[in-house]
Amino acid sequence: MLASPSALVVIDVQRGFDAPTWGQRNNPDCEANIATLISAYRRTGQRVVFVRHDSRDAKSPLAPGTTGNLFKEAISGEPDLLVVKHVHSAFYGAPDLDRWLQDQGIQTIAICGITTDHCCETTARMAGDLGYDTLFVLDATHTFDRVGPGGAVLSGDLIASATAASLDNEFASVVTSAQVLERLP
Repeated sequence: MLASPSALVVIDVQRGFDAPTWGQRNNPDCEANIATLISAYRRTGQRVVFVRHDSRDAKSPLAPGTTGNLFKEAISGEPDLLVVKHVHSAFYGAPDLDRWLQDQGIQTIAICGITTDHCCETTARMAGDLGYDTLFVLDATHTFDRVGPGGAVLSGDLIASATAASLDNEFASVVTSAQVLERLP
């Protein structure tokens, strides 16, 4: 059972990540899993936090004022808190996520969203360092294939697996959506 209250932190599930410039993505079930988690958190009276990346680059698919800056359809309803950020970690956004969680008495957070290895991982590392009981909901994240420094193409699945291995039992507990749903009150 999750400690109550707890919070689901939904990171950067924005339309701009559908732009072809990002390349091949993994985990086509990501958005459906996130929608299920949002619904379950609301139904059980837990908190839901939406995080939005407002890129400072006017040409970015995530730039404010563009369609890409909007949340995807899977992200519905009003959050208990909306954090707007310009960098990778949701803890460097506004309003202050850490302060809000502390004010709410929340010590357990579940992280999901886009991308697995950038904003989700960075937020999970900071959450762990700040002392939160952090759940990293791997099947409710997705990432993209990437080209490494030597030119090798790394698949999104490989990157997600490496992220999970790096986080688990160090910064967070890597879990599935089903495992989180089983733990909700």
